[in-house]
Amino acid sequence: MAKNKNLFQCEACGVALSKWAGQCPECREWNCVIETVAAPQPPGRFSGFSGQLSNEVKDLASIGHSNTTRMTTGVGELDRVLGGGIVPGSVILLGGDPGIGKSTLLIQLVSALAGRFPSLYITGEESLEQLGMRASRLELSLDGIRCLTETSVEQILGHAESEKPKLMIVDSIQTVYRESLASAPGSVAQIRESAAALVHWAKAQNCCVVLVGHVTKEGALAGPRVLEHMVDAVLYFESDAGSRFRVIRAVKNRFGAVNELGMFAMTGKGLKEVKNPSAIFLSGNDQPVSGSSVTVVREGTRPILVEVQALVDPSHLNNPRRVALGLEHNRLAMMLAVLHRHGGVALSDHDVFINVVGGMRISETAADLPMLLSLYSSFRDRPMAAKMICFGEIGLSGEVRPVPDGEQRLKEAASHGFTTAMIPAANAPRKPPNGLSIVSLRNVRDSLERLS
Repeated sequence: MAKNKNLFQCEACGVALSKWAGQCPECREWNCVIETVAAPQPPGRFSGFSGQLSNEVKDLASIGHSNTTRMTTGVGELDRVLGGGIVPGSVILLGGDPGIGKSTLLIQLVSALAGRFPSLYITGEESLEQLGMRASRLELSLDGIRCLTETSVEQILGHAESEKPKLMIVDSIQTVYRESLASAPGSVAQIRESAAALVHWAKAQNCCVVLVGHVTKEGALAGPRVLEHMVDAVLYFESDAGSRFRVIRAVKNRFGAVNELGMFAMTGKGLKEVKNPSAIFLSGNDQPVSGSSVTVVREGTRPILVEVQALVDPSHLNNPRRVALGLEHNRLAMMLAVLHRHGGVALSDHDVFINVVGGMRISETAADLPMLLSLYSSFRDRPMAAKMICFGEIGLSGEVRPVPDGEQRLKEAASHGFTTAMIPAANAPRKPPNGLSIVSLRNVRDSLERLS
């Protein structure tokens, strides 16, 4: 029997190399080339992932479009992220930091679906006794929850053939392996081939498969990048250190909106849905304070009210500090430059700190105006008016630009009792929501004068 030949492979992109290198020549990543074993590839690995046995070319108009019924999970925030529920035959990849609540959410999901859809929970990281202890601690109903401890993909698919579940959870993809490969579980080849086998089976059997994925220290999903291309949806579980709130964000979804957001709170009995996330990110101060502004951001299809706080303080350092939490640091530098050039306010000798309350991360440009107003409010020690919101993009020439979905943002603000909105003139509606007065802005100097 011929010996398997050792080769080197990149963990990021999966390219095979003849020798070790500090930097991958394909994806240009550093310290990602590892030594592995070249083994015979499993049969049928190039048969595709669609699950269809026929290779006949068909006209798309002649194919019957059956109305696929989504499986509602009973967890409203998860259904929102998935686009309305689980699509049969889809493959979902769920990633997140250790201990953030991935397994807790999935065992709650299996318990909620136990009476309606047959499910199979496969764990390769813990024993069934440990799984039962966690379910009992969460006070979940254990009736109808089918579980299995297994790491071999061939054995997993064999049990799945007999159980015939509608939902199968594999926790995690880094622990399972294919017997035909000699490399260790978690290697590039094992992750790719194991995921390919599970995706092919899910499409063929019309069963939804949820794969739990580990993350690296940088926060990205461990394994080759091709893993995210193979699945139908990629969900990230996010949380700030010390916070009890959890966020599920969809970065890829073939059956729903991308960048959709789901909010949960970690309690002693598991994850609970947060129906009104805007209440989390507002401080609730009875009196206005300087350096604080409220804005409306869009996360997927949901408008959320968040509070942006700024602190501007004279610095005794040669290089004043610039700290941004929840906002892009480069965006903060741009706002400081615009404030100096078009507002006549120089903060070169001041420390500047800016933070989004509640640990929210904002990436859209609608936070430019509240960021700039918070900085000016803190610098002048002039609080903004009570019950006032603001949003808008700031251009480098000092103009206030419109942002998408302005009317929906205004309706969300009006529903929370806000009475004034400082917004770009192009976003001003013909008929504002009841109880909300509109202040239209065209440039930075106009916005600062309105604040004064």
